[in-house]
Amino acid sequence: MNVIRRKPWALPESEATPEDMFWNRRKFMTGIAGGAIGLTAFGGLRGTANASDDPSAGLYPVPRNDSFKLDRELTEEAVASTYNNFYEFGTHKQIARAAQALPIRPWTVVIDGLVDNPQTLDIDALLAKMPLEERLYRFRCVEAWSMAVPWSGFALSELVKLASPQSDAKYLRFETFNNPDVAPGQKQSWYPWPYVEGMTLAEATNELAFMVTGVYGKPLAKQFGAPLRLALPWKYGFKSIKSVVRISFTKERPVGLWEAIQAKEYGFWANVNPGVPHPRWSQASERVLGTGEHRDTLMFNGYAEQVAGLYKDLQGEKLYM
Repeated sequence: MNVIRRKPWALPESEATPEDMFWNRRKFMTGIAGGAIGLTAFGGLRGTANASDDPSAGLYPVPRNDSFKLDRELTEEAVASTYNNFYEFGTHKQIARAAQALPIRPWTVVIDGLVDNPQTLDIDALLAKMPLEERLYRFRCVEAWSMAVPWSGFALSELVKLASPQSDAKYLRFETFNNPDVAPGQKQSWYPWPYVEGMTLAEATNELAFMVTGVYGKPLAKQFGAPLRLALPWKYGFKSIKSVVRISFTKERPVGLWEAIQAKEYGFWANVNPGVPHPRWSQASERVLGTGEHRDTLMFNGYAEQVAGLYKDLQGEKLYM
């Protein structure tokens, strides 16, 4: 007898939200953007650029990878796109309008460090090289709120293969843009700009690590971290760096921006664990954006089966900060 073992995020097809329902909802939300509400992600905010103005718009929507499903409904685009952390543009959540000042063309991504194939790629050239797909992921912020997002992009392992890391490369260091002329938050000297984050090479080649180039069937909006961001769904959201311009392969462990500011609260690993509270609040539950619902937080945000093995031999590490 064949026993089918489903991965934790995989729902039976009968329980998945029908595709036509998802796209009809998307059309509805796009439609109300032109009215008095004006809240949808890309262009519904008055005075912002429309997604169709992005040179990569013709690539979307991309095929969905049905290996990655959810145990909950997708967060409404109008909600997810108007409640964002992006400290380069402000310390509040309603930074979507301010983020439209970020120029995303031309945009280049440097791949360097301990690699055999260092290179500088135009973002559109990078998109042309990569197999794009859509994945449905949970997103869990360290601030104890969550959402469910249809990211589009490519597996980070594809970029690792492109770079061809050398044998002594152990970590990836990600760096975002630094342009205080358009990002007023970067004028604040108490933040060590530019934003930096890091991960191990083993984490980078895990099947879940994902480079994001689109969302909700369109190019990535600026408030989400256009034109290229990271998604690590088993970690707290601050690890998923936005608007990436450099990826360096290193022997030394990178120190992220938030770890540099307050290592007792924001460490290198930042794996989701409901049993380990933040020093100033509990992580046992999370507030789901747009619903008012509170859910129990899942170990590794529900992806333990896929990632727990990455950490089994680590001793004395604060894996959940």
